[in-house]
Amino acid sequence: MSFQAYLKTIKEKTGLDPKDFRTKAEEKNFTQHGQLLPAVKAGEIVTWLKNDYDLGHGHAMAIYALLKGIKDENSQ
Repeated sequence: MSFQAYLKTIKEKTGLDPKDFRTKAEEKNFTQHGQLLPAVKAGEIVTWLKNDYDLGHGHAMAIYALLKGIKDENSQ
């Protein structure tokens, strides 16, 4: 599955886009000024997204990649 397909599926399932998840991560204190805090690990993000949004592991990792800066909205 392409990264864009992950984002599309996440949007369809949750109604949220990458910007929304960035805002939610900031509210949960996972990020500060748009940057993932060094102490926050992938597992914390995955658990949050699985519990709050019923995302699967791969989809949660896609959001983690966005928050970490590994990928962005234009990544393939």
